[in-house]
Amino acid sequence: MGARKRASKEPAGVAAKPESGDPKPVPTPDDASSEPKIAPSKAPLMLKCTAIFSIPYFYLIYYHYRIESELRRSIIINAIISLLGYFVTLAMIPVASKYVLRRNLFGYDINKRGTPQGTIKVPESLGIVVGTVFLVVAILFQYFNFTADSNWLVEYNAALASICFMMMLGFVDDVLDVPWRVKLVLPSIAALPLLMAYAGHTTIVIPKPLVQYVGLEILDLVLMCTGWIYKLYMWLLAIFCTNSINIHAGINGLEVGQTVVIAAAILIHNIMQIGASTDPEYKQAHAFSLYLAQPLLGTSLALLSYNWYPSSVFVGDTFTYFAGMTMAVAGILGHFSETLLIFFTPQVLNFLLSVPQLAGIIPCPRHRLPKFDPQTGLLTGTNDGTLVNFFLRQLGRMSEQSLCVVLLLFQAFCCCFCFLLRWLLTGWYK
Repeated sequence: MGARKRASKEPAGVAAKPESGDPKPVPTPDDASSEPKIAPSKAPLMLKCTAIFSIPYFYLIYYHYRIESELRRSIIINAIISLLGYFVTLAMIPVASKYVLRRNLFGYDINKRGTPQGTIKVPESLGIVVGTVFLVVAILFQYFNFTADSNWLVEYNAALASICFMMMLGFVDDVLDVPWRVKLVLPSIAALPLLMAYAGHTTIVIPKPLVQYVGLEILDLVLMCTGWIYKLYMWLLAIFCTNSINIHAGINGLEVGQTVVIAAAILIHNIMQIGASTDPEYKQAHAFSLYLAQPLLGTSLALLSYNWYPSSVFVGDTFTYFAGMTMAVAGILGHFSETLLIFFTPQVLNFLLSVPQLAGIIPCPRHRLPKFDPQTGLLTGTNDGTLVNFFLRQLGRMSEQSLCVVLLLFQAFCCCFCFLLRWLLTGWYK
């Protein structure tokens, strides 16, 4: 969840009552012409980042690997539709912001308390725009790639159903502000459509150093009447990915930024596996994952252009749940859950740091955020168990934007380390 304090719900035309210690907000008139406008997006910065990523990405697709023309065509069509999704999302966010402000779905940025920016009403739950555009893009893509008798169509639609279900539950959480114990249960419900429709393999490739002890190179859980263990693993992975994005948050741009970095790593990984493999089914599994990751990256970049420091909008639990479930689905149906967990290394570390507080062993405040000094504009780490506070304790005080950049660079480093690890272990581990 973002670094904000939710406003209390008041009738239209009446400003939210400030909580103790908060600056008094300015009353909101009923006149539509006086509705506050959000700050312009940072679209030029996002387009520059996209251009930098696109160069190696399309180099791999067109030159480095010999990808079949039909498969390459599907990837490019999906990329073009995702680009359209970026511009649609970019245009819709300011429009949606007006509506959520009318319904008093806004908050105040806690990390700017005591400054003029801390008194600005920031629209909440704009992840609903990203999720909606993503689903439209993913559904339209079916027209270009899947036929009525496609073996992947059922699982593709089941994946979209789980993502849609999670987005809806995330928006419910934003509106009702449900307790943490309920938050943990929500992804387990949303993952059900995927689990029920999953018809992929339930085999585990035994690491080569362990083959002499196990006696098998490939372990099929269905033949051992334990196929339910694989689905249990998928279920737990979906729950972890969804909640881990949600709790690794608290500063402008972090929730969307980590999603963008991981989605980019997923795309590179899928292209590398498609180009290096000769197995058609294996290629299709990774293409399936890629068809979900490209729209996620495109729509998330549009949201990041408004959520980057200083945030014009807050993403809400709607986005964090939606993004976590989408990446979990991409990893599960692409059959690279181990690699996905390494991509999620910062989220794993953040979860381990958070366990004492989430389990109630140590008192857990409502917002586990660093302390903000309005005089210097710097953040200071607290003793709360989050990666954000851990970095501040280790590296010292820094601005919110600098902290976000450091955390995203660490995220990118972990993804690069994963690629290096796979390259070093190729032929020895599996």
